[in-house]
Amino acid sequence: MKKTGLLFGFLFLAMAGANAQTFRGLDKSPMDMAYYPDDYAHDRKFAPAKIGTDKAMVRITYSRPAKNGREIFGTKLAPYGKVWRVGANEAPEIKFYQDVTFGDKKVKAGNYALLAIPTEKEWTLILSSDLDQWGAYSYNEALDVARVTVPVQKLDTVLENFSIQLTKKDAKTATLSMGWDTTLVTVPVSW
Repeated sequence: MKKTGLLFGFLFLAMAGANAQTFRGLDKSPMDMAYYPDDYAHDRKFAPAKIGTDKAMVRITYSRPAKNGREIFGTKLAPYGKVWRVGANEAPEIKFYQDVTFGDKKVKAGNYALLAIPTEKEWTLILSSDLDQWGAYSYNEALDVARVTVPVQKLDTVLENFSIQLTKKDAKTATLSMGWDTTLVTVPVSW
């Protein structure tokens, strides 16, 4: 009887191991989300007084690579003069909940890929209708919705992880900021 119980126990363990789910490990560039108003999804549920009657205007889903002692801009990571995915992994996706002006370009409500062509002095920010692209390898200029050129600013301290943030400028405008290493670019988004 003991042998039969032991046999069934081993069989059960073997079958459980064969059906076990394996998950891939953590990504080196974790995914994050930036909202305007800041932290909108959280505050809508847990701090509604903080957002009042404000509605979500912009949401950006992106990956946050780390500097890890590397040179970033003007290298293979983010080459000057070439289309870059703005971060890592998939090209970030920006969602406008209503029609906006991105920099000086009118853009319809909807979802777009956010890409850039960085140089030392300025970046050309690109909104593309081509969603779900890995990096900028399949970038097609014919699918551009808007292009805006913005100046590069230098940060006083090194920003270890690529970051995007939206901050209130006034009642109808937010500033979209992107920074990494000692580089910062900003663009106004108004509605």
